[in-house]
Amino acid sequence: MPQITAAAPPQVLRLLYFNLGFWRQKRLRAILAAAGYDLAFGPRLRRPRAGDGVVVWGRSPTAHRGEAFAARHGLSLVRVEDAFVRSVGLGRDGHAPLGLLIDPIGVHFDASRPSLFEGILAKDPLDDTQLLARAKAGMARLRALDISKYNLHDPSLTPPDAGYVLVIDQTRGDASIAHSGADAARFAQMLEAARREYPNARILIKTHPETARGHRAGHFGTRDCDARTMILDANISPWAALEGAVAVYTVSSQMGLEAILAGHRPQVFGAPFYAGWGLSEDRMAVARRGRKLTRAQLFAASYLIAPHWFQPQTGALCSFEEMLDLLEAALRARREDGAGYIAAGMRAWKRGRLQAVFGAHKPLIFCKDIDQAALRARATGHKVMVWGARDAPHNTPVLRVEDGLLRSIGLGADLTPPLSMIVDDLGIYYDPRQPSRFEALMMQPLADDARARAQVLLLGLRSAGLTKYNLGGAAVNLPAAAAGRTVVLVVGQVSDDASVSLGGGGRSNLDLLRAARAAHPEGFLIYKPHPDVEAGLRQGAVPAPDLLGLADLVATRADASRLLEQVDVVFTLTSTYGFEALLRGVPVTTLGAPFYAGWGLTRDLGDVPQRRRDHLRTLDQKGLPAPDLIHLTHAALIAYPRYFDPITQQPCPPEVALRRLADAKLRGAVLPKGLALRLLAKAQGYLASYAHLWR
Repeated sequence: MPQITAAAPPQVLRLLYFNLGFWRQKRLRAILAAAGYDLAFGPRLRRPRAGDGVVVWGRSPTAHRGEAFAARHGLSLVRVEDAFVRSVGLGRDGHAPLGLLIDPIGVHFDASRPSLFEGILAKDPLDDTQLLARAKAGMARLRALDISKYNLHDPSLTPPDAGYVLVIDQTRGDASIAHSGADAARFAQMLEAARREYPNARILIKTHPETARGHRAGHFGTRDCDARTMILDANISPWAALEGAVAVYTVSSQMGLEAILAGHRPQVFGAPFYAGWGLSEDRMAVARRGRKLTRAQLFAASYLIAPHWFQPQTGALCSFEEMLDLLEAALRARREDGAGYIAAGMRAWKRGRLQAVFGAHKPLIFCKDIDQAALRARATGHKVMVWGARDAPHNTPVLRVEDGLLRSIGLGADLTPPLSMIVDDLGIYYDPRQPSRFEALMMQPLADDARARAQVLLLGLRSAGLTKYNLGGAAVNLPAAAAGRTVVLVVGQVSDDASVSLGGGGRSNLDLLRAARAAHPEGFLIYKPHPDVEAGLRQGAVPAPDLLGLADLVATRADASRLLEQVDVVFTLTSTYGFEALLRGVPVTTLGAPFYAGWGLTRDLGDVPQRRRDHLRTLDQKGLPAPDLIHLTHAALIAYPRYFDPITQQPCPPEVALRRLADAKLRGAVLPKGLALRLLAKAQGYLASYAHLWR
C-alpha cells in the first residue's frame, strides 16, 4: 500500500477550539484525533496547560476568537482547511470531508505570509522517483475517475463544443479571494481581459457549485453575458469543461490548480497557492515564490504530502490512493444509481440488501415480472434490473445483478446477505454465450497503479485465507496413499447452477470426475462436493457407488482455502473455486467455460468463447502481453463488483470488505445467525419492496 504522507507531525498534544463547528462536525474531530491531536472546548477551560495549542478554521469569520486566545496566552495556532479533494457533495449540504490541511504556520491560500504548504512547494526536494510516479498515476486517476474537489457533477452530460475561453467564477466573500490579494473588482477585470485577449472566441463563465445549488452568490450573472459570453451553470464535469477550453482564466479558484493538471497554463488574477511556480501566467506576483516546479511536483505537494487523508470506514489516516479507493466506490454508487431501478422478479429475502446497496439515492421499485418492470421503466426513466442471466424482452435493455466473488461468511442459499454485488450492462460474467462487462475489463490494458493495487489485494486475500463464502471447515489429512502421487482436487457444483447450465457444456459432476481420472490415472483424486449440496440446500450429489474407482477421498465440510494448499491441480466445470485456486497459484483445468477460462491462465478442455481466443491472438500479433493473474484479480475483485460495508452501511472499496471478512471480531455484523434473523431477513425484504413510498 502506498505510504501515508502528512506534512507535519503534531506540535502540540491538545488543541483548544472556540468554534462550535469543531464540536458539531464529528469528521473534523475524527481526522484531528487520527492525526494525533486531542480536542477540547476552549471557553470551558480556566487556563491552558503546557503543550496546548489553539485550532481555528482557516481565515473564517470566527477564527478571531481562537486567534485572540492564542495571542493572549502565547499558544501555538493551528489552522485547518479542507484538502483539495473534499467529498462527494458540498459541505453546506452536510457532506463530511475526506481530508484536511493542518497547518501550524499559516494557511495555504493566504499569500500575505508563509504557510507549511508553501514551504513544501518552496523547499521540499520533490524529486523522489517513487513519489513522482505516484503523482503521475494520481493525476491520471483523478481524471479517469472524473474527480474534483466536489463531485456532484454528472459525467454523462455533454460539454459545450470545444474552442471556448473558460472564465472561472467563485463565491462572493470566499476567504481565498481576499487573502490572495484580490477583490470583486478583480473578477470584472479578468472577464474584460479574456474578452480583449480572445476577441473572436466564445467566453464561458463557469459557475461555482455552491452558487449553482443556491447556497452563495457568485460574481457573475446574466448581466455579464453578451453575444459571445454565456453562463455555464450546467452540472458538467470540471475536467470536461477544461478539456474543451483554449484558455482558462481564474482569480484564486482551486479549479485553476486542476487546469494546470489538465495541461493548461491558466491566466491567474490573484495569488493563489498554485501561482508563482512557473506553471501559470500570473497577473499578480508573489515575491517569496520563484521556484520552477513540474506538474507532477505540484501534484505531489498538493495531494500526496500536505493533506491528512482519512478513511472513515477504518477510522484511520490513509494514503491519497486509499482515499480515492473509497471515493471511487461512493461515486460509482451515486453515478450508476441516480436514475433509479425497477427490479424484476427478485426474491423477497434479497430485497433488503438490494435496497441498501442500490437504493440509497433513489429507492428501488420491485415488480413481480419483467414485462411489468419494462412498462414502469419506460414511464419513469428508471433502469430495469434482473437477477443473473434471466431472459428479458429483446426491446428492453436490462442490468443484470449477481453476487460478487468475495461474497460473505456463509451461503447465499442460507440467506446470508452479500458484501459484494455485480451489476453488468452487457451480460453476466458466468454466461459465455455473450460478452460481459467482465470480459471488457479483461480486454482493456491495466494501468501500473491498478496493477499495484491488485497485487496488494491478492496478497491480503491469500494471507487471510478468504474465499467466496468463507465457511471455514475441517482440515483434510491426506493418507499415506497420497504420497508421491499427483494430488488432484475435483470440485463439485450445484447441478442446476446457472454457470453450469450456461457454461458447463452439458457435463455433470460425474463427467468431471471421469475426465480428471482419465487425465491422471495414477493421481490421488479428492472430490469436494459443493457446500450448498453438502448442506442439503441444492441438487448435485454424486451417488456413493459412482465415486468408487474415481475418487480416492471425499472432502466433506473441508476448509476450502486450506485444501488448496495441499493439492497439485484443480479440475472444475465452471466453479469459482477454480478462480480461487488460480489466486493461490494452483494450476486449473476446466471442462466448461467459466469466466476465468480462455485467457491463457488455465488448461481449457471445454468450449471457451472464440472472442477470448481471438483477443489473445490479437495481443500476440501486436507483441503485447496476455492478461495475467494480476489483471484477472483486478477485473474480478476490484473493477467489476461493488462492495457494501455492513458496519457503516455505505459503499466501500474491496480492501474494506476484505478487512471485514478477515476480522473475526466483526463477524457478528457480517454473518446473521439463527432462525429469528432468517425470518427478519425475509421480513426486511418484503418491507424493502415499499421503500419508494416513504423515502
